[in-house]
Amino acid sequence: MDTNKKTARLAGLLYLVTVITGIFSLIYVPSRISAHGDATLVVANIVTLEPLFRLGIAAGALGYVAFLILPLALYKLLSPVDKNAAVLMVALAVACVPIYFVAIANQLDVLSLIDGDKYQKLFTSDQLRARVMLSMDAYDNRVFISEIFWGLWLLPFGYLVFKSGFLPKLLGVLLMLGCFSYLIDYFGRMLFPGHTVPSLVMLPASLGEIGICLWLVILGIRKPKHAAD
Repeated sequence: MDTNKKTARLAGLLYLVTVITGIFSLIYVPSRISAHGDATLVVANIVTLEPLFRLGIAAGALGYVAFLILPLALYKLLSPVDKNAAVLMVALAVACVPIYFVAIANQLDVLSLIDGDKYQKLFTSDQLRARVMLSMDAYDNRVFISEIFWGLWLLPFGYLVFKSGFLPKLLGVLLMLGCFSYLIDYFGRMLFPGHTVPSLVMLPASLGEIGICLWLVILGIRKPKHAAD
């Protein structure tokens, strides 16, 4: 059980890194850069806040390295519950990692375009801004695709948590519901552009992921009720 507790806390720490870097790189940094489609202001914000933009790229990369290792730690912890479900969990989680690193390459393209005067000599200001916006849109599109897998992996993960006996069933239910939160958000935005998906939709995913993260970090795992003392 001590080994399992260490594995659980390792998974919790990896999850915590993923959550913190994700909030920073996917929410905070874009909120400082975004200008509602105003290309001139977006480029100006990136130039002005270039250290923050670079930090966001670095944080995103760190977060996804942690996210690459996270399902492997969870597999070690949860595979005795149901090996097939654990394999599916790992496969669905890992699937979004290469997509995100291609997205990071789009952000690096932006830095190449705004740094120095190499491209400023080749393109007009309007052309340069257009290329920056194309790279930013490519980044957003790849992150958007990743959302499918952010949701899908939570279904087998939540099932394993629910069936484990050493993690709270409620968190397992929230994680499974969280799968549909992400999918509803993805298909809602895809099929009904211009309409906002209610933020309440993402509540189960947020509660489930933050809840399991904190549980693993702070409490690890509990002794199954059927285990003898």
